[in-house]
Amino acid sequence: MSDSMDMSQYLGAFLDEAGDNLEHLNELLLTAEQNQSDMDIINEIFRVAHTFKGMSATMGFARMAALTHSMEDLLGLVRSGNLVLSSDDVDMLFKCLDTLTAMVDSIRGGGQDSDVESGDLISDLHARRDHPEAKPDSLAAPDDKGHDSNKGGEAKPDGEAEELSEMERDWVISAKESGINVYEIKVSLVETCMLRAARAYMVVTLVGDRGDVIKSVPSVEDLEKEAFDREFTLYVATREDRKSLETKILNIGEVASVTSRDVTLEEIGDDPKMTFDEKHAEDKVEAEPAPKQKDKPAEQAEQDEHKKQHQAANKPGSRTVRVDIGRLDKLMNLVGELVIGRARIERLVQESRLKAFEEPLSQLGRISGDIQEIVTKLRMVPVSMVFDRLPRLVRDLSRQMGKDIQLQVEGADTELDRTVIDEIGDPMVHLLRNSLDHGIESPDQRESSGKPRLGTITVAAYQEGNGVIIEVRDDGAGINAEKVKKKAIERGIITNEQAMSMTDDEAAQIVMLPGFSTADKVTDLSGRGVGTDAVKSKVESLGGQFMIYSKFGQGTRVVIRLPLTLAIVLALLIRVGDETYAISLENVEETLLVHKKDIKFVHGTPVTTVRGEILPLSDLSAIIGTPGDRGQCEENSVVVVRVGRDRSRVGFLVDAFVGQQEIVIKPLGKLLRKVRGIAGATILGDGNVALILDAASL
Repeated sequence: MSDSMDMSQYLGAFLDEAGDNLEHLNELLLTAEQNQSDMDIINEIFRVAHTFKGMSATMGFARMAALTHSMEDLLGLVRSGNLVLSSDDVDMLFKCLDTLTAMVDSIRGGGQDSDVESGDLISDLHARRDHPEAKPDSLAAPDDKGHDSNKGGEAKPDGEAEELSEMERDWVISAKESGINVYEIKVSLVETCMLRAARAYMVVTLVGDRGDVIKSVPSVEDLEKEAFDREFTLYVATREDRKSLETKILNIGEVASVTSRDVTLEEIGDDPKMTFDEKHAEDKVEAEPAPKQKDKPAEQAEQDEHKKQHQAANKPGSRTVRVDIGRLDKLMNLVGELVIGRARIERLVQESRLKAFEEPLSQLGRISGDIQEIVTKLRMVPVSMVFDRLPRLVRDLSRQMGKDIQLQVEGADTELDRTVIDEIGDPMVHLLRNSLDHGIESPDQRESSGKPRLGTITVAAYQEGNGVIIEVRDDGAGINAEKVKKKAIERGIITNEQAMSMTDDEAAQIVMLPGFSTADKVTDLSGRGVGTDAVKSKVESLGGQFMIYSKFGQGTRVVIRLPLTLAIVLALLIRVGDETYAISLENVEETLLVHKKDIKFVHGTPVTTVRGEILPLSDLSAIIGTPGDRGQCEENSVVVVRVGRDRSRVGFLVDAFVGQQEIVIKPLGKLLRKVRGIAGATILGDGNVALILDAASL
């Protein structure tokens, strides 16, 4: 089997890890831009970038590894105190993230990282690295290859000793004094090796896990760029036996030969009892202060970091398994069939009155319930998967529009079904772009209105009942109800009489109509009249509710209510005529028995009084067109629903309550999807089909 085939089996895991690392880098850069003096954040960015570089090199994606390494060079200057990140530097690093994301997407689509151009970006990074004192937009250009011409180098010919620097000699001396072996290891790769950088990285990683790499010839930087032929040399301090280390290196694929020898104090040419500081006491006066580092070379610091990651990944408490979402969908479908089968058995046992089946059936119910709960939790993911993309969007667009805007995120750990999460990403972007473009005013306009120059957009998520509420609110201009009415009259949507009697909240709902927009001109961000309508349609297709509340001059609040899961829900079964219907308990507030004499009529609408409050009533049989059979009953069964926040309750008159049951939601298909008042169907325990009512549209 070829080595490319060996690597391909790890491609899926690499792409998953790459996506996680890029998201983490995006969050860290946003934080670093606000806290430029926080070195812990800079160190964390460097660590994640180093991990990404190592993964890329191991998989043979040299262009990706080279770009990440150039990022490391720039971040290294920040860590050493030789450079303070500017906004332009952060912009450049964000461009690197966008390019790396494009590379990952290209690989995921069957392409290569080389399909995405990165040469100019690498050149800019090197120019900034070589001229940290200059402004980012006035840097000298590097050579055509995108790296310094004096960087890199080839290993010296065999038999010629490699000269160690004074600091490297000092490390050798310290190791020898501590009883640690120091070896010079020469590694030669086979002539047909296609991934020299990846093989070199694997050798350096193996040696680093078993000791301290003092020096690499060529440097680790050039090994990663494949700036060497087939041979390289490592100087390593380790307690491991030399022959044992040779054998382990030879076990790495495409390594042709390994030779090693002991490095002695005599060949170093220095007195081991004299410290580095003593030998260079006079030079210290004129020398520039070195960055604060541990007494280890940069290569060794990188290897130590790799070991820490390896140990953290193997801790007992952090073991996880990535599962394809398609398998979870299939498992959820099977659990749904199990729920239907269990309901069928329960009904048969009740009808047959078989006492012997009650205990095993009860046990089966507990087990299937536990399985259902576990599978549901497996599919639940935090909304942070969507929210984490938003700060970067706000940053880029606010800079583009010249507005000062801060984003506040609340409840990012609230969980939703993965299917719902995947569908709400684009709607959230639509809402945020609307708030940025239409909602928040320019700093001068805000100041003239008595508002702070800094606008605020808040994205919040929280659980309410059996659903999750997502809010997007801003302190901007709000919706101009008069302007909306005028535009609606011009387009023939409403009449002048309707506009006069319409409240501001009612006018705000007009913006959700298809193609409606109050923008005076179309921009790249908005003005085409498709944003809000698209969001509403998507939310309702998920079984959710979409509402807009706005006060002109004060701001706008958009409320989205979504079900926790789209597969199995708890429902109230009701009977209207000969038909059985289901209403999700998420929408049911309570059930009542209302005496006939307690029903009054106000302006032709039946109402009743419940605990001192007026409750309007609607006959469900008349709404859905199913003949009822309540006849002359003295008491009426009423289902009280509340379909949205801050809305009054409505009571539906039904013929009877059947009971409460878990139901599996089945879609009706394309032809029946738009039927008003019907959200889907389910199979009951007796095998009959019951329609699921959409309380919001009713």
